[in-house]
Amino acid sequence: MTEAERHRLKEKIAADMEILKADVDALRDSIKPIPPDAAIGRLTRMEMIGNKGICESNLRSAQTRLTKLESALKRIDSVDFGICVECEEPIPLKRLMIVPETLRCVHCMET
Repeated sequence: MTEAERHRLKEKIAADMEILKADVDALRDSIKPIPPDAAIGRLTRMEMIGNKGICESNLRSAQTRLTKLESALKRIDSVDFGICVECEEPIPLKRLMIVPETLRCVHCMET
């Protein structure tokens, strides 16, 4: 991986992290406890509780991806960054630009 590619990837990771941080903040606001008498328009309390569960799941996913991106950013300058941990072949830059936190190439992910 060239320095220019590494720089582009760092910028992509930083941008993804900023978006995820905003998402995490918004999701934290949406998982506050539901008061017993809460109802907004046509939403019933049960629908609000169901929505809260979905938001909690989305929050966990966003936090997990944020942690993986932070790890990728720390590893990006190492010589083995972008090398598949299974087959030890380079992971294509296009894949890294889509999923910068990946540790495996597409072939190894499928097997």
